[in-house]
Amino acid sequence: MNPTILQLAAELAAGRTSSRKLTDEALARIEDPKGEGKRAFIKVYRQQAIAAADASDAMRKAGLVPGPLAGIPVSIKNLCNVAGDTTLAGSQALDDAPPAQADAPVVARLRAAGAVIVGSTNMSEFAFSGVGANPHYGTPGNPADRTRVPGGSSSGAAVSVADRMAVAALGTDTGGSVRVPASFCGLYGIRPTHGRLDFSGMMAQAPTSDTTGWFADNADTFARVSAVMLGEAIPDAVPNRLVIATDAFALADPETAAALETTVSRLRRLVAEVREEAMAPPGLAAWARAQRTLQPYEAWQTFQEWVDRVNPRFQYSVARNLVLGSMIPAGERGWAALVRQEARGRMRQLLPPGTILCLPTTPFPAPLCGQSLSVLEPLRDRITALCAHGGLTGHPQVNIPGATLDGLPVGLSIVGARGSDAALVAVARAIAS
Repeated sequence: MNPTILQLAAELAAGRTSSRKLTDEALARIEDPKGEGKRAFIKVYRQQAIAAADASDAMRKAGLVPGPLAGIPVSIKNLCNVAGDTTLAGSQALDDAPPAQADAPVVARLRAAGAVIVGSTNMSEFAFSGVGANPHYGTPGNPADRTRVPGGSSSGAAVSVADRMAVAALGTDTGGSVRVPASFCGLYGIRPTHGRLDFSGMMAQAPTSDTTGWFADNADTFARVSAVMLGEAIPDAVPNRLVIATDAFALADPETAAALETTVSRLRRLVAEVREEAMAPPGLAAWARAQRTLQPYEAWQTFQEWVDRVNPRFQYSVARNLVLGSMIPAGERGWAALVRQEARGRMRQLLPPGTILCLPTTPFPAPLCGQSLSVLEPLRDRITALCAHGGLTGHPQVNIPGATLDGLPVGLSIVGARGSDAALVAVARAIAS
């Protein structure tokens, strides 16, 4: 586990370490041939990171600390624009694309807080896979068991934190791309309220669901990074009402639900009122089907002009998703839009101010690598059933790590009203304390 940012800040302030030392250590882990760096990163910004670290140390010696992440090594997902660099989105189809003219706003926010960006992390091609597989750049192994998937699409981001190649990492989440790897890799991860952070300068897939998110491996670091990204302090007070999503727990493997009970018990002790209720009265399967209808169709709308013009070469699963998205009939899309509207109403009803909802983030721990599509698709459908509400309704969600099943991490999620992102982070921090 990484030291907390508070610990690192104290060490930096006392002169017992330096940003250059922290950055050199992160780069050494990335470049270790026995590690996962080659698969976790698509690009390593070695010289830029060293220059940024040296500049941070020089400013500190001059009595200047540029921000709360000053001198801290972080990674960013390969979906984020970096000025002067080509954004590949985990693909080889964009190798000849022009470089970005400016940093994405979320990247600029990290730099303004003093962070040192060590590299751009691997991901599922065009963010289309929940397992994190990438045939072009390799698939990083799960930190708990290298024979298992890391989760996706923000696979490299999660592994970079879990393997101490970065203190924190920037990812994105459309249908579960932060939440799933956070659960599988045992990390704190957040899908913020949809639209809370500027998504410009990022490669969109389904804009009505796309969000930025981030990872950390301890609650203090997660809170500090969250305060920077959200632009507000994390409160000490926590919501006082809890709803336990009975249908979500019923969908999880019984062993997974049992493994999460300790975390649920801690959550119960934080609040004054607890009730149990189904999250999706029409059934989680209906919400999942709606998300699997709207997201691929929207992705096809996003990429259609470019695909028709360039005819790029994708991995099979990406091409298949785009083709299927292009063929979704209007009637099915209309039904899915109605389900989305009903889901939004239901979540507003469940989550008045001061209320949080909890559910398993994933229904099981990380599956084995290398399984066939016929094996993975039913698993994907069950994951989607637990994650679809995020894309459909835009409510914020935080994965809380700590539970394990046969040594493999499984996460508990907390969900709040739109705009309650900081309150959810406060809950995650309170459970860990």
